[in-house]
Amino acid sequence: MLFPEYERLFSDLFGKTSSELLMNYTTPEEILAVDTEELAAFIAKHSRNRLGLDKAEEIKSAAESSFGIDTALDAFRLQLRLLLQQIRFTEEQLDSLDVEIEKRLKSVDTNLVTIPGIGPVLAAAILGEIGDISRFPTGVKLVAFAGIDPTVRSSGEFTGTRNRMSKRGSPYLRRAIWLAASVAKIHNPILKDFYDQKRAQGKHHLAATGAVARKMTYIIHAVLRDKKPYEPIA
Repeated sequence: MLFPEYERLFSDLFGKTSSELLMNYTTPEEILAVDTEELAAFIAKHSRNRLGLDKAEEIKSAAESSFGIDTALDAFRLQLRLLLQQIRFTEEQLDSLDVEIEKRLKSVDTNLVTIPGIGPVLAAAILGEIGDISRFPTGVKLVAFAGIDPTVRSSGEFTGTRNRMSKRGSPYLRRAIWLAASVAKIHNPILKDFYDQKRAQGKHHLAATGAVARKMTYIIHAVLRDKKPYEPIA
């Protein structure tokens, strides 16, 4: 409402640079009141010199032609700054949780973080949902528990030809493995090739990612079962 055009100025509205800018220059009027060079220096400081004069001029231009509200500005300005403070506080709490999760994970004998795509937070989520790996004698059992196994829709004499994830079992484990697979298909050469192969076969992006997630689940099972770091096998 204050600055409708602002949304297109930053890819991440709540990133460091954008949030600092909004906290200090909340309305188009405040942005126009500051010198362009000063605004550029402010942006450069908070973006670690990735942005500067060009971005300052772009913001100024947007502020000049803004059609944001011009009534009750003080109330809306205060509301926005309070919301930004809430976001910052929540982000600080999340950072503290990440540190605590990593600390607790180090006390557990696990090699999950050696698998590309799995960091401390995802490793903790996966381990927390799986528990004792001996509960799952095979990778197939773990895939089924995560609900990443494919299912074919059928009714009477009709059998569908499109496989979908069964989505049985733990939704938390499924989400963690899906997130890990989404990273691994980019940074793990073997899983990237596997993903590309599925796409070349005409699989939809989501179907190909699901296939990577199933493969990732077998890797997780092997690492936990053998109690050894991940070793890529072509």
